[in-house]
Amino acid sequence: MGTQEQELFEARLSDCVRLGEKRPAFLGFLDLSERADAERYLKHIHAHNWMFFGGWEEAERVVLGVFPDYLDPDPSLFPVTALTLSYRKQDVLTHRDFLGSFMAQGVVRAALGDILIEEGRAVLFVKTELSSHFLSQIEKIGRVGIRSSEGYAEPLPVAHSFQPLSGVIASERLDCFVAFLSSSGREKAAQMIHGGYVSVNHRECESASEKIEEGDVISIRRYGRFIVDSLGPRTKKGRLSIKCRKYI
Repeated sequence: MGTQEQELFEARLSDCVRLGEKRPAFLGFLDLSERADAERYLKHIHAHNWMFFGGWEEAERVVLGVFPDYLDPDPSLFPVTALTLSYRKQDVLTHRDFLGSFMAQGVVRAALGDILIEEGRAVLFVKTELSSHFLSQIEKIGRVGIRSSEGYAEPLPVAHSFQPLSGVIASERLDCFVAFLSSSGREKAAQMIHGGYVSVNHRECESASEKIEEGDVISIRRYGRFIVDSLGPRTKKGRLSIKCRKYI
């Protein structure tokens, strides 16, 4: 976020926290970067009675809920509704198809949570106030006819698939990881980092010497998003063996 965007976002967070002192207050859907910023802000001001929820356990896009002291945070209180969109299995639809269709009908991105897709079915999470619009007004995605219903049947469509990656790098420094993950040299990796092309745990990082740890998520513009699964052991020459996964 730019400075002005960050200030506006923190003002919205502040309003949510203030309202949450008297009644449940909600903000979102938030993307991964916004969620990370919100969590840092809430910890900074020592807020304690809050939680994130996006409709399912592993949601990436989530709503922030802030609750008064007399009320425990509860997913059932969140204004999030799950919808199932069914269509012929021979019709291939992508995340971009769904999102483009919704945007064309005036639905803003912040009103939509995760969209999980498999053959013949998509499960999406929306703000409850919009569920009736989806159920009654959205009959096609592109040229593909759909049937919509509230709720979903288990198991949910798989959210992500991954490509495993393993190799050896010089150290835990961010520029070493970026060079490996983008198949480029350390100099180009440093340029991408300093140019704002790289995020660590959903926050832009411009320090090439940032130390990476297991579980960190590295995003490189135009190259994708990666999870660092393991660091080590060291080779006889002192280089670091690593295992990662790329979101595909």
